[in-house]
This record gives sequence, C-alpha cells and structure tokens, in this order.
Amino acid sequence: MTGVELTEETIFTWGAPPLKFGAGASDEIGFEMAGHGVRRVLIVTDSGVNALGAPQRIADNLRRYKIESEIFDGVHVEPTDDSMNKAVEYARAQGDWDGFVAVGGGSAIDTAKAINLLTSSSGELMDYINKPIGNARIPDGQLKPLIAVPTTAGTGSESTAMCVLDILSMKVKTGISHWRLRPTLAVIDPLLTMTLSPQVTAASGMDIVCHAVESYTARYYTTFDRKKPEERVTYCGSNPVSDLWCEKAMALLAQSFRKAVHEGSDNVEARSDMMMAATFAGMGFGNSGVHIPHANAYPIAGMVKDYIPAGYPPDEPMVPHGQSVSLTAPEAFRFSFASAPERHLRAAALMAPDADKHNDPSEQLPSVLIQLMRDIDIPNGIGGVGYTEADVPDLVPGTMKQQRLLATCPKTPTEEDIADILTKSIENW
Repeated sequence: MTGVELTEETIFTWGAPPLKFGAGASDEIGFEMAGHGVRRVLIVTDSGVNALGAPQRIADNLRRYKIESEIFDGVHVEPTDDSMNKAVEYARAQGDWDGFVAVGGGSAIDTAKAINLLTSSSGELMDYINKPIGNARIPDGQLKPLIAVPTTAGTGSESTAMCVLDILSMKVKTGISHWRLRPTLAVIDPLLTMTLSPQVTAASGMDIVCHAVESYTARYYTTFDRKKPEERVTYCGSNPVSDLWCEKAMALLAQSFRKAVHEGSDNVEARSDMMMAATFAGMGFGNSGVHIPHANAYPIAGMVKDYIPAGYPPDEPMVPHGQSVSLTAPEAFRFSFASAPERHLRAAALMAPDADKHNDPSEQLPSVLIQLMRDIDIPNGIGGVGYTEADVPDLVPGTMKQQRLLATCPKTPTEEDIADILTKSIENW
C-alpha cells in the first residue's frame, strides 16, 4: 500500500480519561491530586451543589495531602459565554493554579475545562470556539491536571474532550472541542446523585440516551474523505471502539433509567448504572460524535422564551440540555433510518428488548424513545417547551450553524429537512 494515494479514510481515533468508579470514590481525590505534585487547586462548582457539601468534603480531603484549595461556586447552570468569561476572570485574578477539580453536572465540568484552557493558554474564549462561530484555535500546549467529579448522570463531560456553552448575543449554543480539554481523571461516585430530583434525573438521562443512540447511528468513519494528521477532529464518526461503549450504555439504560427516575432516592444500583451509562456513552460519542438531535438542541435551548422546567432553578427560563436534545430525536431518527437501518433497529432492541415489533421498521426506534419519554414525563415535543410552527424558520439557522455535528449525520440534512424535522416535532405523541 506504500505510495498509493488513499482518498477514503482508514483511520479512527479514540480516547478517554482514566476512571475511578464507585460509591465513596470522591473521598480519594486528595490522593489522586497529590500524585500530580500539585499544591494549589481550584474547585469549580455551582451554588446548588456547593450547598450539598461535596465540594467542601473534597477541599478537606485535599488538605490532608497538604494541597490548599479554594471553592468557586459561580458556575451557571447551562453555561454562557458571559458566565464562562466571569469564571475565567475569577480564576486569573486569584493567581496561579496547579490543578482543578470540577464538581457538578456538565455545566461545572465544562466551565472547569474553559478555565483550565484559558489560564493555561493565551487568547480569549471566542478564539477557541468551534467554527464558523469562533476561530477553532488549537490550545498552546498541555493543560493543568483536571479531575472531573460528576453529580448528575447525563452529559458524560467527565470523559469527553469538549465543552458546551450559549453565546448570548447570537442566541445559539456551541462549544470548544480539542483532545487537550479531556479531564485527567474522571472520579465517578454514584452516591453524589442520590438527591437528584426525578425531573433532573429524567432530563439528564435523556442526554445519555441521545449520546449513545446518535453516536451509534453516526456516519461510519470509513465513509469520510481522507484527512491529513493535522486535520483530524475529535469527532471521527462511528467506529468499532465507540460502538462497544454505546451498546453497553444502551443496555444499562434499558434496565435502570425508569428505576432511577421513579425510585432514585434509595436505589443505589440504578443510580450506579446511570452513572456508568453516562460515562460509557461519553466514551462513545466523545470520539464518534453526535448529530441532528444535538444540532437541533442548541437553538431550542438558546432561543427559549418563558419555559421554566420543573426541578430546576425557578428564576430564569431555560430548556435543560437533556430535554432539548430529546425533543426532536424521534423525528430525527425517522429521517436518518434509511442511511443505517440495522443500526437504528439494533439501538431500539438494546433500549427496549421486549418492545413490540412495528410493521414499519423506521418506526421502531422512534416508538421506543417516545414510550420512554412518556414514562419519565419529558415534555411533548418542542411545543411542550413553548415553540410553535411559527418559530421553526428562526430555529433552523441555529441548527445549520452546527456543521461540526451535522457532518456526523449519515444522511446530510438540508435546511428544508431540518425545518421538516422541527415542524413534525411540535408534538411527538
């Protein structure tokens, strides 16, 4: 093969952080940080998680290993460019940090990634945001040690190399994606999720579902054009390694998602399964990519009007990320079915092994998702969070800006396709 010019891709990339998983794992962070020779650590969290005490317990644990720390609890739920810039300004003003611990949901972990990036590299936030919104600049070099401690089972941010945020002026969600952002270690302690409300459990769990199913049905890596080494991106398409993690995540969801929503306050096993599913799905989609449901989710969240979700802070309208990705998923998978029928059917079988078989196979996966969403009280389509058919023309451009995600769809959608998917998702049942 030497000397032959290849035009199709033959290479995929896969990466994930080391994991420490299990009840009580968060009590060993001091030991882990000490191994990196750090002396001063910033703990990044939000006020709600801070009030529950886990960040302070971690600070106490760090002190036992002669590591001083400070708690920053100014993380904004569903971070924005403004909230991330304020967090970065705070970190810069407090001097040099040797390492970071993120404690919370994806919002805290993603904010910590941004702080780590912008206190280790020159430049500002928009320099690193994905194109076409930002400049997609490459980090200057190695970042500081970052230990991610998730307190929700959803984003999988503890095992991914991207962070997501709202650009307020553009009313669009976007992100930063580079392998250097991936945490140094993911410490996953299911006990930290026992107090999650049913509504937050349901919304964040739907993020796991969409991560796993979108990744599993993503365009296969060999169907892309050949890339030069410097052109390789974090999302390389579905591949044999990512597929394994996504399949396992879907099987865990099938056995434990509903239990975690309805019995979450005392079912440690279900909570453990959900944390594992979130991490496994992150190890899948963090390399292969997501597609239409996530691309649609960004304008759905970014252009929210007056929807206040149950179980979340009541002081500002928002569509939680896990809800926003799920609302157009049934229709998106009807659209992509023809591009990989066996993948869609396999995902449906993993998510609901006992589901009745549809005469129309393209309905199998959408029906499984709709039944799950009804069982855990997810809003009924984008109409359930305040949108009407009149809003569709305004939502479409926000989706089309997510070219990094849409490129991973096995069937590339046009603006008309996205408008059709959104319109048919006003109500899902």
